[in-house]
Amino acid sequence: MCGPAWRPHAASMTETRPALRRRFPWSRRTRPGVDLALAIPLFLLETGWVVLDAIYGAGLEVWAAQGEQARIDAAELAFMERLRVLQIAALVLVVLAAVFRARWTVIAHLLLALLLGGALAGERHEWEKSHSSPGCVRYSAGC
Repeated sequence: MCGPAWRPHAASMTETRPALRRRFPWSRRTRPGVDLALAIPLFLLETGWVVLDAIYGAGLEVWAAQGEQARIDAAELAFMERLRVLQIAALVLVVLAAVFRARWTVIAHLLLALLLGGALAGERHEWEKSHSSPGCVRYSAGC
């Protein structure tokens, strides 16, 4: 090695580098293309899941029960529970999408949660209507 050893310039040792920006999920909005690319397929997948579950999960189980009321009731209760679990999962995805500021994903999953809530309310109404005693008056002593 001929020549003096390399030494950094004195000014470069005193200068501080700018702090790296931390990138939190909520620091910037998710790009609309990415947001829509996630929102549309997830919405279609989840609504398709509910429809197929209603047809093949609950519908075929009721058909296979062949009139056994206990199995029919169990299938209907299991379907209502699956609707409730999927509604909770959709609301968890709403919170995650809100953290990542993905507007269309939030809207799609809120819409799905509302649809699931309506389906669940309809199922519960049908359940209560089919399982109430026919001669019961609301304020009578036997009710």
